[in-house]
Amino acid sequence: MIKKVLVPISDGIEELEAIGIIDTLRRANAEVTVASVNNLQITDSYGTKIIADKLIEECSNKQYDLIVLPGGLPGAEHLRDSQILTDLIKKQAAEGKYYAAICASPVVILQFHGLLDGKKATVNPALADELINKDEINKRVVVDGNCITSRAGGTVLEFAIKLIELLYDNNKAEKIKSVLLSQK
Repeated sequence: MIKKVLVPISDGIEELEAIGIIDTLRRANAEVTVASVNNLQITDSYGTKIIADKLIEECSNKQYDLIVLPGGLPGAEHLRDSQILTDLIKKQAAEGKYYAAICASPVVILQFHGLLDGKKATVNPALADELINKDEINKRVVVDGNCITSRAGGTVLEFAIKLIELLYDNNKAEKIKSVLLSQK
């Protein structure tokens, strides 16, 4: 069964995280929609141009198995300030569907909008002091119910593989992992 995933992007996002998430989930045959909260073409935090599949407005009435937020600043702030995206994530959480964030986004977006209340999470070490619940702060990837968080660009592949495991199963996750994180 094909899983539908929304990856929102904006000017100033961390490209390693966005592309790592998109690529890895597509390798698992997820139907990934990349939606910008700005313009179709955005400029990431290091000047790389990325073209979204569509604008976030076109996603407002769609259902997703997962919404996953890349980090980076000021990209996470732009994502946080999108009312359409905020409504989508809150609906996702309320329906018990997966929502995920990496780097700055757990604090800047999820915690800001109350989506980490009662949840364990991790965040980029530079923002660790801002995370309210620090029980899992040193973990690379944290799963708490339908909320998944990760630390930064260096954990993006582990994060994306965990998302595949949750969306599909361990076999598919291990297959992708063996290709991307081969130790041989």
